[in-house]
Amino acid sequence: MFLPRIQKPTCVTAWLAASRAVYDLPHHESHNVVIDVEDPLAETPADRAAIDLLDHYLATFTENEFLVRTVANTIFPQALYEDHGSPEFYDVYRDHVFPRLKRSSRDWGRYFERMIAYPGPEGSTNLLRELVAKMKRHVGSGTVYRNIYELPIYNPAKDAGGSPRGGQCLSFLSFKIDRQRRLHLSAIYRNHYYTEKLLGNLIGLGNLISFVADETGLTCGPLTVLSTHAEVDKGLGLQSDLRHLHQVCAALLEPKQQPVSD
Repeated sequence: MFLPRIQKPTCVTAWLAASRAVYDLPHHESHNVVIDVEDPLAETPADRAAIDLLDHYLATFTENEFLVRTVANTIFPQALYEDHGSPEFYDVYRDHVFPRLKRSSRDWGRYFERMIAYPGPEGSTNLLRELVAKMKRHVGSGTVYRNIYELPIYNPAKDAGGSPRGGQCLSFLSFKIDRQRRLHLSAIYRNHYYTEKLLGNLIGLGNLISFVADETGLTCGPLTVLSTHAEVDKGLGLQSDLRHLHQVCAALLEPKQQPVSD
């Protein structure tokens, strides 16, 4: 049994719809959940209020207390980019930010670090910079290849022998350019915790699309996420706490139409 494809206009509405759909299944989990976000940069006042509610839940009921923006920054450090610009922010992240984040020698890294320092037999490679440069070169020349821009996160040589727990859940990114010169992004997750991680992941991926689009002269397009395994986690809270979070967010994001008065 597969869930119907979940299609929503914003990251927040997609997070809520996917979380409620998976929560209603046995054991609050599913496989191969597909989520489409029409405009991953859009954020309404109701969206921002729902983010605040989720942040309060995460701060109250999770051990690491990672808020939504913290999770988003593991994929793309938006504030760092705004402060330093490209390409300077690559070096600032690698040399100054990441060393403060890495917990131990066994820590596999962070998603953005893996994008800009992908391990290889001859040292690390900034795959994101190479992808942007190639796409920018093609777009500038008028020869737009629409389906050749891929960015791996999982590295079999380095990651396959690691701990079965605590590794990266995001495995692969694929960028596409459509005929309207919009940039699409598809992301594959091997495992996905929808309460603690999904919304931050969606926002971070949206910021990544925006960065690549801005750097290459394209328009930011939609985001698609495939969760090959999805679980609606509750952290240290009760199931009733999680259901209450979903209900309050739904009241904000899915207001019932008022009857028309005579």
